[in-house]
Amino acid sequence: MARILAIGGAHIDRKGWLDSPHRPGASNPGRWEAEPGGGVFNASRNLARLGHQVTLVAPRGGDAAADLVARAAVEAGVEDCPLTFLDRATPSYSAILEPDGNLVTALADMALYDLVPARRLITARMRKRLSEADLLLVDSNLPESALAALAGAAAELGLPLAVIAVSPAKVVRWRSSLDKIACLAMNSAEAAALTGGQSDGPGGWPGLLSRAGLAGGLVSAGAAPVAAFTAVATCVLTPPPLETLVDVTGAGDALAAGYLDGWLSGGSIEANLTRGIALARLTAGVRGPVLNDLSPALLAQAQAAMAQPAPSQF
Repeated sequence: MARILAIGGAHIDRKGWLDSPHRPGASNPGRWEAEPGGGVFNASRNLARLGHQVTLVAPRGGDAAADLVARAAVEAGVEDCPLTFLDRATPSYSAILEPDGNLVTALADMALYDLVPARRLITARMRKRLSEADLLLVDSNLPESALAALAGAAAELGLPLAVIAVSPAKVVRWRSSLDKIACLAMNSAEAAALTGGQSDGPGGWPGLLSRAGLAGGLVSAGAAPVAAFTAVATCVLTPPPLETLVDVTGAGDALAAGYLDGWLSGGSIEANLTRGIALARLTAGVRGPVLNDLSPALLAQAQAAMAQPAPSQF
């Protein structure tokens, strides 16, 4: 069991499910659902349910949505230590989804995250939490100055830093701190935004990202091959076909959580990536961004039953 300090987004995900394929420019029948989400929060809940000791520090408003986030943290076994702004609304992410679960469009109302000053993340209390952790897990929702302060503090302590990209617009906030990151989980669009280039295939991303200064990371692209790399190894695996896709929300966060769970246990890069793929597949098969009944036994069972991902040549 590892001690993980998680800092970043924990907000409300609102999903509009269409009853039939999306018709642009028209009124589309459907229904709304709302539940807690956020890149670092989704990964944190997965890691807590896999047996790790997770402390969450996330900006939040003084509203009912903040209470929903707090309850979800408790249910997952996450220690909740919010940065509360009583006069603000808790951030939200609203997505429109096709009946098959694919994303049509989304709106991120995340202005509160931009208000977090770097000094609130390097107080004596925060430094104590950092000194007691085995891993710092951060997403890209906070301002660049705050992220740089966290990266610097972790580097001073020799604390591994793992990052969840969140979006192409936000992942670029890490450009000045890439050399301090042990693992950055992203999709191909986020990798392109970070490097300013394109890869001919998944196997090309590790080289592009390494030349940009990143020591390790994950690059996914839906059902396409997934690349993982460290300073000493690279692995590209093609996930087996998914029989039923219910909801893609949170699948990327699950991929990161499964990979980090294996990494914290000292697994090989191929074993860790396979574990991440298994958890992402489990998550994509249910409604919501996390699997509420996740356990180490359930993940092990799913991984054993899954056809092994095929190594890809690059």
